[in-house]
Amino acid sequence: MATPIVAIVGRPNVGKSTLFNRLAGTRISIVEDKPRITRDRIYAEAEWLGYKFKLIDTGGIEKEAEVKFNSMVKKQSELAIQEADHILFVVDGREGLTKLDEEVAQLLRKSNKKVKVVVNKIENFEKMQENVWEFYALGFEELIPISAEHGKNIGDLLDHVISDFDETEERLKEDVINIAIVGKPNVGKSSLINYLVGHERVIVSEIPGTTRDAIDTVIEYNNMKYNLIDTAGLRRKARVKDDIEYYSNIRAIRAIERSDGVLMMIDAEQGVTEQDKKISGYAHEAGKAMVIGVNKWDLITADSDEMARYRDEIYYNLKFLNYVPISFISVLTGQRIEEVLELLEYSVDQSAKRIKTGLLNEVITEAVQLREPPTKKGKRLKIYYCTQVGVKPPTFVVFVNNPDLMHFAYERYLKNTIRDNFGFLGSPIVLKIKKRS
Repeated sequence: MATPIVAIVGRPNVGKSTLFNRLAGTRISIVEDKPRITRDRIYAEAEWLGYKFKLIDTGGIEKEAEVKFNSMVKKQSELAIQEADHILFVVDGREGLTKLDEEVAQLLRKSNKKVKVVVNKIENFEKMQENVWEFYALGFEELIPISAEHGKNIGDLLDHVISDFDETEERLKEDVINIAIVGKPNVGKSSLINYLVGHERVIVSEIPGTTRDAIDTVIEYNNMKYNLIDTAGLRRKARVKDDIEYYSNIRAIRAIERSDGVLMMIDAEQGVTEQDKKISGYAHEAGKAMVIGVNKWDLITADSDEMARYRDEIYYNLKFLNYVPISFISVLTGQRIEEVLELLEYSVDQSAKRIKTGLLNEVITEAVQLREPPTKKGKRLKIYYCTQVGVKPPTFVVFVNNPDLMHFAYERYLKNTIRDNFGFLGSPIVLKIKKRS
């Protein structure tokens, strides 16, 4: 059976994200002492006493007139409730029962899911405030007092959580390609995921910067599963005005690091910007397989010649990404979206490819014969042999007489030779130059 799913829900600022991070064992959700920070559904794997389960953190549920994003936040919470097998309903033990808690409880009762009331922010368990017990008025049988911030009574809470799990429930082990979708704010990252999923998995808004956390979504296409990681739009550091946006940038970089491949989205109307160079540079330096998706191509009146010109312009501005395939897409119309997925799968597969040492050295030997290695102060570089030592990214060690004699232009020539003969489309190639002992 599938992994049990546990959703954490409740009104804003009751400590849902703090509890989520505590249960997941790491700081996944952004945690700030401000309401309405979490707006989408955030996922993580968790484990307790050998039982594995999936956690969902959600935005706070509020009255629709109270905040601009609220109707979308409420929708995300409702989707999480529908998706979950078990629900942790978090309330504030300091503040006591509120009218909004009662409204959330009414929503949960309609779901017919297993609900546990988690009374957070309890610091003294020997002298618990009387208002802790008033939460029984919400109509749920189980009530567990905790302090998520200080980790108090978390073990007892987890014991209650796994007590509802069927003993046969276990995590399905599946091959999934992790794809980080990155780009400037408002370039269409969330809209792309929503198009692929067919429903609103993440909040989509015309206001830049809506997505603050990295959101995971698993889809299946041509019998291949993709875990799509939607990230907050990365901005220049000078425009990171507060800690929340700073943390969002960090999460986008971490999303790149934990991915198998990266879809770098560029706005067709704006072309390549300095920020695009910065963002794609993160993925390049991380050694990730990559595809560039030029979105909003439906707004460009273009023929094949215009597409070729645009492609040349991208490679001119992103010279370090000349190995990356480019697809001209439209999330609005669905143009070439399937092509992007196929390119991503192929690029990730290429990044994991290994070349036999004998065949590799035949190619390197021929390359050296065609173009002599450089000299420096009368000494010529000698290349003895080459071997592949790693994948993702493909990494090669070239053994030479003196690494100081290797010129960057000749190193680039060797990389191009390897790529011309063995492919590695969409994947950077790493060369390590070492002296033969």
